Amino acid sequence: MLIILQLILFIVVAPFLSGLISKVKNNIRMRKGQSVLQPYYNLAKLFSKREVVSETASWIFKVTPFVVLAAMLVSAALIPVFILRSPLNHAGDFLALIFIFSLGRFFLVLSALDTGSSFGGMGGSREMFISSLLEPAFCMAVFAVSLQFGSTDILAFSGMHAISVSSVVAALTLFLVAIAETSRIPVDNQETHLELTMIHEAMVLEYSGRSLALIEMSSYIKQMILFFLIAQIIFPIGLPVCSEGGQVYTSFMQILLWVLWYLARIIIIAITVALVEISVAKMRLFRAADFLGLAFVLGVVASVCAILGV
Repeated sequence: MLIILQLILFIVVAPFLSGLISKVKNNIRMRKGQSVLQPYYNLAKLFSKREVVSETASWIFKVTPFVVLAAMLVSAALIPVFILRSPLNHAGDFLALIFIFSLGRFFLVLSALDTGSSFGGMGGSREMFISSLLEPAFCMAVFAVSLQFGSTDILAFSGMHAISVSSVVAALTLFLVAIAETSRIPVDNQETHLELTMIHEAMVLEYSGRSLALIEMSSYIKQMILFFLIAQIIFPIGLPVCSEGGQVYTSFMQILLWVLWYLARIIIIAITVALVEISVAKMRLFRAADFLGLAFVLGVVASVCAILGV
């Protein structure tokens, strides 16, 4: 039951974060902008529309939205938001999360190539170029965290812990990775459809209707997962567990308070992302290698700090 509630939490809250980021960016630019609920309206509109599928598309194009969404839901189930004792907590660790993300990316790139669109092929090649630089940095952040907490299990750092230099640098590495993973400036731009700049948008250009809604929902959930991982490292808080007479239990009020604090933490991360997006310019594709190279170096620094115990 708690697993279902957690998945519902991700599905309900994840679009709000994207709407909040857009709203903050527009307010700082002195624009009214769209409502924070606009992602919900977009999803409702897409689910109500019919799909247009290319004649050259195969079964890969049709199953990709479901595979990508399933991968993100499994990833969300691995995150211990208020799941106290679940088999999924031991079904995969931090490294498994990277592989699950890669599974969704793999199918998305295949679907971009499947229709034979020049834009899809261009977006797919750019996505694989970015991922080849992004995943090593992601792994280095995982190694730094695992060296500090003695395990790659997400539960290892999901409780209260002391903030160290290595954890702060690892969180900064994850922050840079999150910007690239969620297709945000300076690596990508979600607000453009120009063929010279788009990466993620080029891969999903052939999708419409419900399939596009599923892919967009998947990207929202991925963003929320990454924000949670960053927040849990730099704003640690234990799971709401009480013990009385040797029996572990959780009250509804404790879960509610924990979820509210959980949402407050990721909202802080979302606002920080919005501030970064309006403070820097979109990089050229090959300059993105420098950006992700910095993330990798920070991951190495975090690992060294963890080995030194600082």
